[in-house]
Amino acid sequence: MAISRKEEARALSADERALVEKSHHPAVQHLADAELASLVKLLRERRDKAQTEAHRRRREMRGKGAPKGAGASKADEGSQLKLAVLAMTMRRLNGEAERRRQLAARVSLVENARKALSMKQGAAADGPEFNTRTAHKGMRAIVSRQPENLIRPMELGRQRQAAKVAQAKRDAR
Repeated sequence: MAISRKEEARALSADERALVEKSHHPAVQHLADAELASLVKLLRERRDKAQTEAHRRRREMRGKGAPKGAGASKADEGSQLKLAVLAMTMRRLNGEAERRRQLAARVSLVENARKALSMKQGAAADGPEFNTRTAHKGMRAIVSRQPENLIRPMELGRQRQAAKVAQAKRDAR
């Protein structure tokens, strides 16, 4: 379920709200890579803290954990909403980081392919680097040194089957 910005603002504190605003669509693409990495780190810490708080409140409500304050928590919708908002923010930021990583990989691949093409074209223009008047082995099939098996495969199969039948007869006795 999508969470509106109004609900996000209600669930978060002022500094968290400022961090989450940077993760929304137009703003996140204008961040530098270093800023994105530091934002991911900050929000991951905030999300982990909110997750711990939400788990603690749930345990208090079930009666499994000791209450932090005077009495046990009665509801945890606020902490669960905060956790959901921060988790969605982390998903957005991780998606943006992955998109940038893939873009950099594509750019690198194109650059390497162009470099390889230019090297290949330069090598073809210069000519071969070895003396072409001398014969070279190159990629030729190497003749097997193993002697050819003169026994027909059909004969081997017949002998194996005869041995199986004879063993079966002996075992049946």
